[in-house]
Amino acid sequence: MASWRENLDRLGLELPGVAAPAGAYIPALRTGSYVYTSGQLPFIGGELSVSGKVGAEVSLEQGKEAAKWCALNALAAVHDLVGLDEVVRIVKVVGFVASAPGFNDQPLVINGASELLGEVFGEAGVHARSAVGVFELPRNTPVEVELIAEVR
Repeated sequence: MASWRENLDRLGLELPGVAAPAGAYIPALRTGSYVYTSGQLPFIGGELSVSGKVGAEVSLEQGKEAAKWCALNALAAVHDLVGLDEVVRIVKVVGFVASAPGFNDQPLVINGASELLGEVFGEAGVHARSAVGVFELPRNTPVEVELIAEVR
């Protein structure tokens, strides 16, 4: 089975630097055999990749791509804390989608995060999940994702 590094290479992706917290929290925290990440935004090179509400200014496909970047940023937070080689499995993903009135395809948006995690970790990337529609998110981002990883 390919390593997470090989899988990221195959996808043409690399782990970004960890985004600096925008408040009084840390990007990731380990307790026992679990790492919990704080909510991650779709930063690429320190800039939000897209802004607005999904179903209005942001298309479903743009939202899905943003969710992928959120998950990649969450993986960077895990890697910075314990190293991705220590990940046994991704246990849970929670995704928040800033949604225009009437938009109800939040699960399809958060598939961007779930699919990336499956591509990176294979069966160990399959996880439980919630996809929640919200009115507003920080910095007018359309998507925020947090995850829980089991580690060695």
